[in-house]
Amino acid sequence: MSGPKETMDIDRIPLADHDALLESYREALAHTNALTDRISTDQFSAHYPTRPGWAIGPFARDEELTFRLEGQWDDPTGVGWTSDSIFNPTVIERGDELHLFYRASPRKESTASRIGHAVRRDGVWHDSPLNPVIYPTFENETLGCEDPKIYALDDGYVLFYNAIWRREDGSVAVDIMSAVSDDLDHWEKRGLVVPYDVSEYWAKGAVIPRDERGRAVRIGGEYLMFLSEGCGGRPTVGRSRDGLDWSFEAQPYLDLTTLHGSLFEVACAVVDGDDLVLDFFYADADGDFAAAQALYRVDDPFTQLELNRGGSLAWGGLQKLGGRWSFAQGWDAPAGVRELYFYREVDA
Repeated sequence: MSGPKETMDIDRIPLADHDALLESYREALAHTNALTDRISTDQFSAHYPTRPGWAIGPFARDEELTFRLEGQWDDPTGVGWTSDSIFNPTVIERGDELHLFYRASPRKESTASRIGHAVRRDGVWHDSPLNPVIYPTFENETLGCEDPKIYALDDGYVLFYNAIWRREDGSVAVDIMSAVSDDLDHWEKRGLVVPYDVSEYWAKGAVIPRDERGRAVRIGGEYLMFLSEGCGGRPTVGRSRDGLDWSFEAQPYLDLTTLHGSLFEVACAVVDGDDLVLDFFYADADGDFAAAQALYRVDDPFTQLELNRGGSLAWGGLQKLGGRWSFAQGWDAPAGVRELYFYREVDA
């Protein structure tokens, strides 16, 4: 068997094997990476060389909103899984509640991840007793479920996440999967989003333009999804009427020539009035990690107008909290400390 079927029919995706999950967890416990271990949110978002009116940021930490994860979740897979790092979250408001979805890993940036959920009410964070809300249950999730991206739709919510698995030839594959919810607490997995004839067994970044409240925004009557990593190196865009079922086509949309850089991945997309801003991660002219933003018009979402160095790298998306563009990230937590820090846009 080469892997899960190329279909949205989740009943046809093979289930995860216990021994394979245990092996994945043990491998993750030994993970270390000198490059990603030293990543700091501030190196990308605390200062921009220039700041045109359309750019979002820079950002400064708001200590009041810091989330700390205490204790260890029960492990529904039965392999003894634990975490020591939380990062790459997404945030969305519902009424007077702030909902946080985050990646929890045995080690920072390791595989064998699960996805957790916490809610802030009356100024206090509460980690969900249902955690992990997304964890490996299918064969193509054996190496983990990573990097949640949440969008409010017309009716309910959709969560996209990366499912990591190993093919028969030993190579690692990455799928974009989805789950749906009416209440942000209980999630039903729907299955594979990007078929293998498009992804070529590697697709990341289900980036959908969303507004200041975290709602997915239709452009030209449909939702757009910017895929920026994988798909055989082709810039690819998805289209959907309902945010759930997608079709994909090759569509260039980002040119880094003036930055003398090469793209790693688009982090998020923001609709702000008539502006559409893509926030992305790239290698600069010296090969160093960098962030930047690109400007488009909502009525012409693939024609790049301007670029500006500096960005949030808010993998779960930007939205306004207390009237300012904000995001969360856990990169700057000390080793073995499970904290997520919130960052708000500073005054011009």
